[in-house]
Amino acid sequence: MRFGILGPLRVGGGESTVTAGRDRIVLAMLLLRAGRLVPVDELVDAVWEERPPVTARAQLQTCVSRLRRRFAELGLVPETIVFDPAGYGVRIAPTDLDAEVFSRGVEAARAAAATGHLVEARAGFRAALALWRGPALGGIPSRNVRRRAQALDEHRLTVLEECVDVELRLGRAAELIDELAESVDHHPLRERLRGQLMLALSSVGRQADALEVYREGRRLYADELGIEPGAELQELHQRVLAGDLALTGRETRVVVPVRALPRAIGDFTGRQQTLARLIKDAEAGSRIHLIDGMAGSGKTTLAVHVATVLADDYPDAQLYIDLHGHSERTPLTPAAAVAMLLRQLGVVDERVPANQDDRLALWRNELAGRRALLVLDNAASADQVTPLLPNGSHSLVLITSRRRLVGVDEGRPSSLPVLDTDEAVELLGRVVGADRVAAESEAAAEVVRRCGHLPLAIRLAGARLAHRPRWRIADLAERLSTRPDRLAEFEAGERSVARAFALSYAQVSPAAQRAFRLLGLHTGVRFDNSVAAVLAELPLTDAQDLLDELVDAHLVEEADLGRYRLHDLVREYARTLVAEPERAAERRDGIERLLDHHLHVATAIARERELASLHTLIVETEPLRPDLVTLVTGQGRAWLGENLAVWTALVRLAESEGFPHYCWQLARACWYAQFEGGHLDELIETHTVGLRAAEELGDDRAVATLLNYLASAHYRLGDFAMSIRVMERSLDIFRQLGLRHEHRKALGNLGISYAANFQFRQARECYDAAWALATRMRDKVALANELNNLTMTLLLWGRHDEALRAARRHLGIAREIGEPRRVGNALGHLGMVRHRMGDVAPAGRLLRVALRFKRELGARFGEGEVLNEIGMMEREAGRPDRAADLHRAALVAMTEVGDRIAQCGSRNLLARAILEQGDVTSALDLYRRVLADTTRLSSHYERARALEGIARCLAPTDPAGAREHLVRALSLYRQIESPDQHEAERLLAELG
Repeated sequence: MRFGILGPLRVGGGESTVTAGRDRIVLAMLLLRAGRLVPVDELVDAVWEERPPVTARAQLQTCVSRLRRRFAELGLVPETIVFDPAGYGVRIAPTDLDAEVFSRGVEAARAAAATGHLVEARAGFRAALALWRGPALGGIPSRNVRRRAQALDEHRLTVLEECVDVELRLGRAAELIDELAESVDHHPLRERLRGQLMLALSSVGRQADALEVYREGRRLYADELGIEPGAELQELHQRVLAGDLALTGRETRVVVPVRALPRAIGDFTGRQQTLARLIKDAEAGSRIHLIDGMAGSGKTTLAVHVATVLADDYPDAQLYIDLHGHSERTPLTPAAAVAMLLRQLGVVDERVPANQDDRLALWRNELAGRRALLVLDNAASADQVTPLLPNGSHSLVLITSRRRLVGVDEGRPSSLPVLDTDEAVELLGRVVGADRVAAESEAAAEVVRRCGHLPLAIRLAGARLAHRPRWRIADLAERLSTRPDRLAEFEAGERSVARAFALSYAQVSPAAQRAFRLLGLHTGVRFDNSVAAVLAELPLTDAQDLLDELVDAHLVEEADLGRYRLHDLVREYARTLVAEPERAAERRDGIERLLDHHLHVATAIARERELASLHTLIVETEPLRPDLVTLVTGQGRAWLGENLAVWTALVRLAESEGFPHYCWQLARACWYAQFEGGHLDELIETHTVGLRAAEELGDDRAVATLLNYLASAHYRLGDFAMSIRVMERSLDIFRQLGLRHEHRKALGNLGISYAANFQFRQARECYDAAWALATRMRDKVALANELNNLTMTLLLWGRHDEALRAARRHLGIAREIGEPRRVGNALGHLGMVRHRMGDVAPAGRLLRVALRFKRELGARFGEGEVLNEIGMMEREAGRPDRAADLHRAALVAMTEVGDRIAQCGSRNLLARAILEQGDVTSALDLYRRVLADTTRLSSHYERARALEGIARCLAPTDPAGAREHLVRALSLYRQIESPDQHEAERLLAELG
């Protein structure tokens, strides 16, 4: 061994050491966490504690340099100390560090003891204990080092107690008395050592001395702690008094205490409904309970808490065993587990049969008739725990596992989700202090969100805060949000979230491991089995089998029937696995399959939705998985809606991973869903990223296409000037490329932007040019589009007769085409024109038919447009209450699609209806909101309508203020040549 920490610090295998104080602290911290990185902040805290200098990091580098030179002097490799941006570490073999050799020896000794090989166990324990040269890292005063060293010292005492148990069973009591007496002198409050000394003294006939050891302990506990000895020690005292502990040679009759539950943690938080149900079911007679959940969800904590609450109901035995189903040790066999449980019941080794069936029969016989409570923690499988279940109805069994143990008969399952927000924040408060959390409640909520509401992650993050009083909770929240390796923040000593996940990952099949890694590439929160099949390159049924395996292991959650998700931190872990250098090819191929699948499905669905835009949706490659594309395409609109959140991340992924073709094509394919759903900010982001990719490829057609659809988002956000600029650039490129379809469509879209900006003449010029192109191409769909656009422009312009002719031509061509969406548009616009011309009855009929079309097709913008028109008719007919309801419904629709100008229009109309109901205050509030909103939008029209509305509200009480607002409204109306100016002029004349 080249390094020693089980005593004074040693380096180089002999008595050599490091003399500089700070260097000793740094090396001690690194050896205490051998094989792992120690964050720089922890090292700084250990060396300087509360007062680190501003040059602390530079001085730390100096310490490391000196240590490397010292290693070279001692014949060690200087590179033993490694550096990473996250911190420093030591790279050594397990046999190089005495603490590692000690731990491995203890594990081997425990395994020997569990299987009844007591002589071998004793030799192993004694060899491990012989490695100690004194208190761990003695002479190093750093508070952080001392805290970790004390944990090692505590571990040594526990091992000594285990060794003594074995030696008492071997009849070596006389040899132990002096060592035990010295240990009790040094550690007078350890009840287990005191009890062992009493057993050793009784075994050689020194009952009086054993009773004095008890009395001395009782006085000490009363004076120092104000408590009586524990129940086990009191029971031992009674047995000494009764003379029931006489031991002769190897015929030791040691009664091991049967209250073996671990200590329940004091800060148990949340799970109140589950806790109450488990207790209620147990009291009602349910005897086997299965508690499963993902790593770190608090299964053991809950089980121990339930057991502690119910302990008094099971006075004969309260047993606990860790079955190591998901740990770095090999899972216990039923035979080994039952041997340990029999030990807890006080059955001596000589009575434990070697044959498993006989051993299990003895176990059931020992429990027969007892009211026993049994916690089987960390089970690997149903096969591991089923043999351990007692017969009869007197016992209660609580089983925890990271797997769903579907094969355990009578077991009542409880799957633990993560904590809700309130429970998670409460747990953080219990770890770091409620006052501290209350002072930074928003930051605390962000921390638990970044922890994924996972209890283990919250405890580990909280531990970092608890030991860093200089940190604010907001500091930790920032680290969790900005650090690329977020999982590294969830570590404390030997506990870490990543390690917990790794143990679950190791328990599933290699095929499931590969599928899990690849699922880390998925950019969405939810996915279905087709995504798993695409990523894993498997038939759908095989992918489903792997998903079921991962769900059973709690690495994947089934959020809804057929819909799956990865917990945030589990996804982080999967991504770290698939990002390992040796898996570069696996990762890139998986990303390509993921992009390919989503592109072809979205394109197929979009083709069905967009119709006239087929020429901009051509993807030249065949899908890698045509079977899955066909299957998923059938979900249509529902699939698009469910995957909206995925698009932006997929486009970003395609850009960052060097797939520019997928990047721009994905942006284009998701346009319809984003535009119709009102996800305009996301639309701008995807199309801006896609535009960069198209420009990188030098694909002018792709550039012009993305500009065309990017303009639509600016249009709907009310930034008409930007929409015009982007469309002009798109039009120029299409014209230069000689692409007639795209050129014609760009002309129409530019015309729409001009019309929205009340540049009617420019709009008319664009429509005329687009009409000429469509006529030459004999494209009825294009002709219908231009008539649709022209109708609305003429209507805004106040040219109703021309609008009527255009609307009727549009309806005729739409019926020839036979596409319901176009027929609905034509009917709606014809109804709007007839209404403005005073033909109320036919207008109403047309609008109501159009509304039915819009609702059947899910066209929310068009629905809102028609609802507003019908609402205007209701108000004009003297029914402002019905009008207000219609305008409110329209406002909801316009809000859903994200059209900010349309929202302003709906509010203006709603305010007018409310005003006519007599509620001046509410109407005035709505008008003023529109006025505020239009300061950020380029809509002179809606701003003018709001000013006019405010004037109507003020007219009865403040004529001067009303006139001021009307003058401003008229100025805007005249700038845009709006026919509404005539109504404003009439109102101004009435005010005088």
